[in-house]
Amino acid sequence: MTDYQPEDYVRYRLNRAKETILEVETLIQNEFWNTAINRLYYACFYAVGALLVKNGIETSSHSGCRQKFGQHFVQTGKISKDFARLYTDLFEKRQKGDYNDFFDFDGDTVRRLFEPSKLFIAKIEELLNE
Repeated sequence: MTDYQPEDYVRYRLNRAKETILEVETLIQNEFWNTAINRLYYACFYAVGALLVKNGIETSSHSGCRQKFGQHFVQTGKISKDFARLYTDLFEKRQKGDYNDFFDFDGDTVRRLFEPSKLFIAKIEELLNE
């Protein structure tokens, strides 16, 4: 069994965030709107997970991740409230798109969230490199 260090997890999760955000470009081109929302959320979730691990903060759920992120990074001013709202919005939209029947997102919604999601990941990468 391989023993992974926290730095390995941080690096892996950040790479997953970057890879996943790239997937969204293909999903947009093919008009897979609900899947694009899902991947936007997960790209940001992976980045947040990396940030929490880097700072020794443990969580066991998506809600716990959002709570600890808010407590340690938004309330302290390290992450803007606009980014926190984006993360919450993506979480809620992902829930709706994945679990509600007969619900479909549109291209305008996905495109509106794409660039801010890339900036969100870049901001977290900046914090990881400090």
